[in-house]
Amino acid sequence: MPSLPTILIADDNSSVRTVLGQALGRAGYQVQFSSDATLVLQWAEDGEGDLVIADVTLPDASDLTLLKRIGAARPDLPLIAIGSSQSAMTAVQMAQCGVADYLVKPFDLEHMLKAVRSALLSPALSAGDVSSGDNLPEQRLVGESAAIKNVRQMISRLKMSGLPVVITGESGTGKALLARLMHDNSARRDKPFVTVNKTALSSAGSSELCKSEDGDWRDCLKQATGGTLFIDEISEIPSEFQLGLLQFLHEQEAASAAGSSHAAGYTQVITATRYDLRQAVRSGLFREDLYYRLNVVPVYLPPLRERAEDIASLVAYFFVRYQSKNQSSELDAQALACLQGLHWPGNVRELENVVRRILTLYPDDMITRDIVEAALSETLNNTGDEINASDDNGSFSDVISGYILHYLKAEREGVPVNDLYARVISEVEKPLIQLTLAETRGNQIKAATMLGLNRNTLRKKIRELEIPVIRFPG
Repeated sequence: MPSLPTILIADDNSSVRTVLGQALGRAGYQVQFSSDATLVLQWAEDGEGDLVIADVTLPDASDLTLLKRIGAARPDLPLIAIGSSQSAMTAVQMAQCGVADYLVKPFDLEHMLKAVRSALLSPALSAGDVSSGDNLPEQRLVGESAAIKNVRQMISRLKMSGLPVVITGESGTGKALLARLMHDNSARRDKPFVTVNKTALSSAGSSELCKSEDGDWRDCLKQATGGTLFIDEISEIPSEFQLGLLQFLHEQEAASAAGSSHAAGYTQVITATRYDLRQAVRSGLFREDLYYRLNVVPVYLPPLRERAEDIASLVAYFFVRYQSKNQSSELDAQALACLQGLHWPGNVRELENVVRRILTLYPDDMITRDIVEAALSETLNNTGDEINASDDNGSFSDVISGYILHYLKAEREGVPVNDLYARVISEVEKPLIQLTLAETRGNQIKAATMLGLNRNTLRKKIRELEIPVIRFPG
């Protein structure tokens, strides 16, 4: 019969040690406790214990010293910290030490037991899989590229932190998924995760969402209290919402500086955007003071074309997820090479849709390059149909006009707009060059001819716009 997990407790308060020891003992755990940080450290270094619960400040080990030493000696040993209060900086420091959870005294014993169970089940985020839990088994951050590994590490380090996070990346890279994973792998995973986007804020009910009868903007956050508020496409939210969010963040920071507990009502704000917020600030479309409040922890999700080495893992994952019960298709090497050589302007979402189409329309045992190319040609045909349908309702000029009117509306609402010409040109020029290069399979001479540019001019723009040069297989 396997031995029960052993929990090491370090706390100089005898009442805390007694209450914790009894509660954990009743739950079936073995417990060792002491007020002596040196002794608990020795236990851990000798290989004892499956988890450590330690006060952040002990008479012989203040300022997280014990947690840091245990983390250095046994990086895989789960750590739970307890203390009298939590500031934003403390949260970051504990995350750097590898602390799995933090509870503010006096803590709820049931909450402690949940934290213990969670830490013992998943002491760290594995390199191959980040899951949001049994209720959402399909959510994964798939890939082994350096960029994705860095994002995983960021999720782990932010597990205890309530700091604002800004996720940037192109459409289809998985920004909303990452926000959800940050929540589900955080200390507030049992609290609400509420999504707000520009559509909801622009609707007729936006005033009901954002204000109570006395005009208090906090009503917008009522559902997310103690959990996570995710604001998608933050660069496009109305100016009045920007002001309310700024006030809310300021109040939370003030409460944190005063030593108020985060445990009950602290709401983490995660935002996402496919645009450069700094450019939005320079253009006068986004408040500069709000930008600095939000951009505490920036996280970048690179486009799929910049991490082509992840395509094999993503395809394998989508095959497992979308194959029917009786289906057992495999992808041959040439078919995979074909997928790896594409530009993927729609990123992971586009790759997912292509794999689903292949598995549905071509249920062969072996998926060849011919099948992949057939599925891709259907994608191109469908894209052309969508463009033609769009042309029936309005020209490309109409689309651009609508885009410009978005900025001019901000001017009418009292938000000054600057550098509008440069912003619109940059928004059009980069995808124009990227898509043309994709169409010519990276042939810059042919792309320059199609664009009507000198080859040296095209090279200069590729550098200026930071467009990655992709080598396509023959």
